[in-house]
Amino acid sequence: MSGVLNRGPQASCDDRSVTSSQQTHESHGHTHSHGPAAPVSLHLRRVIAAVLIPFAAAVAVGLVVLWPGGAPAHERTGVGFDRQTEQGRVVQIQQVDCKSVNAAQVPSTGDTSKPQGREADREQTGDCKKATIEVTTGKEKGRTFVEIVQPDAPRQFHVKQGVVVAYAPDAPRDLQYSVTDVNRKLPMALLAGIFALAVVVVGRLRGVMALVALAVSFAVLTLFILPAILQGSNPLVVAVVGASAIMLIALYMCHGLTARTSVAVLGTLVSLLLIGLLGSVFIGWASLTGNTDDNTGLIHGLYPGIDMSGLLLAGVIIGSLGVLDDVTVTQTSAVWELHQADPSMGPRALYRAGIRIGRDHIASVVNTLVLAYAGAALPLLLLFSIAQSGVGTVANSELVAEEIVRTLVGSIGLVASVPVTTALAALVVSADRAGHRAPPVPPVPPAQAPGTTNPWPTGPAGPASPTGPQAGPALPVQSTPARGLGGGKGRRRRK
Repeated sequence: MSGVLNRGPQASCDDRSVTSSQQTHESHGHTHSHGPAAPVSLHLRRVIAAVLIPFAAAVAVGLVVLWPGGAPAHERTGVGFDRQTEQGRVVQIQQVDCKSVNAAQVPSTGDTSKPQGREADREQTGDCKKATIEVTTGKEKGRTFVEIVQPDAPRQFHVKQGVVVAYAPDAPRDLQYSVTDVNRKLPMALLAGIFALAVVVVGRLRGVMALVALAVSFAVLTLFILPAILQGSNPLVVAVVGASAIMLIALYMCHGLTARTSVAVLGTLVSLLLIGLLGSVFIGWASLTGNTDDNTGLIHGLYPGIDMSGLLLAGVIIGSLGVLDDVTVTQTSAVWELHQADPSMGPRALYRAGIRIGRDHIASVVNTLVLAYAGAALPLLLLFSIAQSGVGTVANSELVAEEIVRTLVGSIGLVASVPVTTALAALVVSADRAGHRAPPVPPVPPAQAPGTTNPWPTGPAGPASPTGPQAGPALPVQSTPARGLGGGKGRRRRK
């Protein structure tokens, strides 16, 4: 036994997973191998490197050339998010008569059949709240001001609640501070902690690497993509370079520097190029400006040089990247596992088997993407439903047309990624030259039970004995029941 174990190179983790899957396939007719893929040949690694190394170098050059020095400075307008803010806290709340604090308001006409009349009536006859707010950060820390809360206000305050206050230094002193939002950092941080804990508990080391890749993705987004667009760089070029960097870092960090991951990278790259091409064509053809709400209008007002339609296209590319990674990695892994289960399968057989798996994936992923965009635009769709607008009218409005183009272009890229990635994986894994890999380790012979014949004959035709020179092919194991165990009569063995 020691001679058999010491003969030849030792099996690695990859080799053990392949051997296990092959033995399972031989004994049960199918395989459920969950280990890493078998190492590919040196020739195949060189071919993949010849494609990916120039691409990675181009991405690195793009990052260096387009890297911004930070967001350009501008004078604050005091509108929307472009305001100076500080933290505050509610220290006191008093019930007051709305009529006494709304004396400057237009008096109610008594007509409550319209929303304006009902609101004016409540402002004159209801009970309001006078909230005393203390500023807890900034140069004027400790300063207090009063905020009047109307009875129909969507946000009601309570004592010790954290709030976000806007500071307008050019306004009169009594009007310099106003409450703009509540402080929700604690629940958001707790939710993020639960998410990270769930990922680590379930994914273990792979989960930790996924969190690191997520942090790197946010770093590329906030340190490169957004400042570069604000500095006037082409949003499409910035999005392509940034998305490619995120793709390379995230995929290789989460799934390892392997040929399987490299094929997934190639499939994702082809799909991203298709999404960029289709998005550019249809955004221009549909005359989508990208300037549809107050936020985009504020961006265009502060930075007139930004191409808003290009910014829309950049959002389509970045938004589709996450789902593309999932599809391409899944399809590549499926083809690799099929090849391990049956190495005799050619590229056509692998493609047909892999595309059957991909069809199931297409339906769920496309539905997920459509529902994600529909959920984000649900308030807008509700407004159109209230107005009783027709489907054609709703779809033709630029607000909804942007979401439709975003959804359909991303979905087309996802659908195309399945056959593209499956074909690439089938070609690559079938073109692997087995002769360049290390020879597989022969299986270890089972221990000989008492009363059985040795199925591993020694000599020139069998595996080498401790002093034998050469190993031969394995023979099937035929076990013979031991004498005296069955309780019945059995034939005596000839000596």
